[in-house]
Amino acid sequence: MKNKLWLLFILITVCTWGVWGAFSGYQIQHGIPDTVVYIAWALSMIPCAIVALIINKGKVQHDWKSIGLGLAVGLLGAGGQLILFKALTQGPSYIIYPFISMSPVIVITLAAIFLKERASKWQIAGIVVALAAILLLSLESNSDSSPVSGWLWMVLAILVLLAWGIQGFFMKFANNSMDAESIFVWMAVWGLVLIPVAYFMDGSAAEFFAREGGVVTTQFWSSFGIQILNSIGALTLVYAYRYGKAVVVSPMEGLSPMVTVLLSLIILSVIPNPIQIAGLVCAAFAMYALSK
Repeated sequence: MKNKLWLLFILITVCTWGVWGAFSGYQIQHGIPDTVVYIAWALSMIPCAIVALIINKGKVQHDWKSIGLGLAVGLLGAGGQLILFKALTQGPSYIIYPFISMSPVIVITLAAIFLKERASKWQIAGIVVALAAILLLSLESNSDSSPVSGWLWMVLAILVLLAWGIQGFFMKFANNSMDAESIFVWMAVWGLVLIPVAYFMDGSAAEFFAREGGVVTTQFWSSFGIQILNSIGALTLVYAYRYGKAVVVSPMEGLSPMVTVLLSLIILSVIPNPIQIAGLVCAAFAMYALSK
């Protein structure tokens, strides 16, 4: 990977997703339903898709193979979001997020088997340490005394893990025959297609919009502003997969909690616990090793 453009794009993804993670709690604190957050996220893909279209001079690959790959990447990503919302109603985030953060393991495995990707010794060390850092940075202290009950949360978390892991593989595979801009446009299209599913999923979105008088509300557009950071990161992630190996891009993608922890330390004056400090150290080494 002599071309280092992949590194620039994945660093943008790590930073935007890290900032998004630091402020995503704002939505929950203000009582915005998860289904409404999904709708805001799907709509936030539109400006980024327009940018992609401008870059690509309005061209979108629309042969059946491209549509199929776009369908796979888009529905796996958006579907994973919807399943995650349901999972978080069944189990605590401090268990579910570390669980699904291991999706790079699936990307690495599939890329090694089907794409025959290999990594250097430095990058192998970086992959191993990055996976450890992802887990450490995703762990949260248990502030809820309610015990975990049932098994539905685990089934849903496994589905999210598989969906996002397979999505990463398809994103890289699609880059072999599609331009990155077309991949993202199809991601946006299929994300928008699932808006009716989110709206009618549990009635919370309909109730929210009826209470607030539609989408033109401060709460909704503040959520949109936060979610567009996620969409920007998704766009640059597609570019990162275009120029870099999936076995290297994927573990670095999962290091965005490092930025979240650092922002919490600087802005919110939150002191990281020993586990998070260990995660920061691992992340710093992993980013160095993976960029070699």
